[in-house]
Amino acid sequence: MKSVFNITHPTTSEVPILISVPHCGTFFPPELKDQYKPELIQAPDDTDWFVDQLYDFAPALGITMITANYSRWVIDLNRDPQSKPLYNDGRVITALCPSTNFLGESIYIDERREVSTQEVTRRVEQYYLPYHQKIEEEVKRLKQKFGKVLLWDCHSIRQFVPSIHSEKFPDLILGDADGTSASAELIVTAIDSLQNQGYSLSHNHPFKGGYITRHYGKPEQNVHALQLEMSKINYMNDAEIEFDSAKAKKIQTVLKEVFENLIKELK
Repeated sequence: MKSVFNITHPTTSEVPILISVPHCGTFFPPELKDQYKPELIQAPDDTDWFVDQLYDFAPALGITMITANYSRWVIDLNRDPQSKPLYNDGRVITALCPSTNFLGESIYIDERREVSTQEVTRRVEQYYLPYHQKIEEEVKRLKQKFGKVLLWDCHSIRQFVPSIHSEKFPDLILGDADGTSASAELIVTAIDSLQNQGYSLSHNHPFKGGYITRHYGKPEQNVHALQLEMSKINYMNDAEIEFDSAKAKKIQTVLKEVFENLIKELK
């Protein structure tokens, strides 16, 4: 069985930051692969394409990374394990174990397929819990070592997804669960570092952080969590299909500055 996640360790002195990339996986387990529409799983459209590659500079800053291997169509690592909805504003929210993509199209050969409760439970145990147990382990380890820790959850999305938002998304969307998942100081540092960089920035709208940000962020315990959602157009070609090295290098410069400032704030 393929590992549920990859851990990338720092290549320099460690800092109290853990990066999570829960939606970069594209692997489908053998026992499920034949149930999906083959033309869709060749390149599952809801993937946060290349986000792990975009953040590959992080270990050189002392940051630990955890990245997912399995597709979010197998199980969504950024959803509540009890399938409690993250938003209640009418937008399309795919399930913990989705049966459709963001556009509402069935991803299974059986168009009427809904994932059974028993199968959801199996996938939680097999693919969901190991990722979250590793996050918990790394957060605990870093907090014990430094007294504090920041979990940075990384996401990307097509610039325009009408089933979620009627307008084009901003370039960058920082989420902190309405100010509850991280200290005010870290939030201000992140906002100050991201704004006025040539990219449009939104704060907690239309995304305020998914399950990972909301569940792990406990600033009163010196465990902080922030989510950065970005439009894929920032680091992919105009068709949002291929990685664009020139665009990626530009946004990486901004991201590096963000982390350098956050590291200083965490000291």
